[in-house]
Amino acid sequence: MLRYSLCALAVFAIPGPGRADATEFLVEATTIPEMKAVFGQVESRIVVPARARIGGTIRQLEISQGDEVTQGDVIAVVVDDKIALQLNAAEAKIKALNSQLENSRIQLERARQLRTSGVGTQANLDQENMLFIVATNEVAAAEAEKAVIAQNAREGTVFAPASGRVLTVPVTPGSVIMPGEEIGRIAPGPYYLRLSLPERHAAEIVQGADVVVGERGLAQLVDETPQSHRGKIVKVYPEIIDGRVIADVEVDGIGNYFVNERALVSIPVGKRRVLAVPPEGIRAIHGIDYIRIALDGRILDVAVILGEVFEIDGAARVEVLTGLQGGDRVVLP
Repeated sequence: MLRYSLCALAVFAIPGPGRADATEFLVEATTIPEMKAVFGQVESRIVVPARARIGGTIRQLEISQGDEVTQGDVIAVVVDDKIALQLNAAEAKIKALNSQLENSRIQLERARQLRTSGVGTQANLDQENMLFIVATNEVAAAEAEKAVIAQNAREGTVFAPASGRVLTVPVTPGSVIMPGEEIGRIAPGPYYLRLSLPERHAAEIVQGADVVVGERGLAQLVDETPQSHRGKIVKVYPEIIDGRVIADVEVDGIGNYFVNERALVSIPVGKRRVLAVPPEGIRAIHGIDYIRIALDGRILDVAVILGEVFEIDGAARVEVLTGLQGGDRVVLP
């Protein structure tokens, strides 16, 4: 009674209404998670570089930063002018060897005829046969060399190694690159949020805890707004780096975020005891919030200061910072 009589302006005694249309809610201390708003950064678990297989000049570039690509798409064409010259040289060599092969075939046929007629010797026939085999193998080797050069020319086409978004394109058409250099970096996902928390929260961060991710644009986080998403802490790294604890959060619906985009995340870092009432038990009069309680057979309107809104077993509750104590009976409509 002393608590409610300290401020006469804040408490009003009113005639008790009929109890048939009202119910009472017993105020009890409830344990809720202590939430902290931190920034998380969107990252892709896999980032695949698209590399050039040959050196040369970029003749075509089909991608730019932010593009969506599908695995197997042509993203660039690298041309080495020396390859065309090498192909011409290989073709000329094959023509020369084919001429030698044809001449060797004629000599072998002549040696066979002479041996059949008894004029030629077996040693001469064996020698011509060996020269024909050597010429045949030389033609096969030259054709294999040409195939290698042609394959190098085909490897100038760079394909997307995975489906996803293009993060960076460090080259431009006309750039000269070496074998193995990056044409672009592609993020196929899946995407997640990387959190960096102060060391003092290391003991409270647990794997499997639920979090709330705010809307895009670094707007102020309001729990369960239409733009917010619910996520879960899937990994807490065991090493503290520069006084920070690193944790990963999986969230549905962040696939359209930019990689490295920051989002406001509300995470549980502890627990606290609060007094809370159903929202229907709160009335606002002239900008001041009141809660109606039953006390010693009277109905009183008590001015209160409210805190955050949360859920307990699926029911909405509003935290009351001042004005109530445990055991009070709140009159509900």
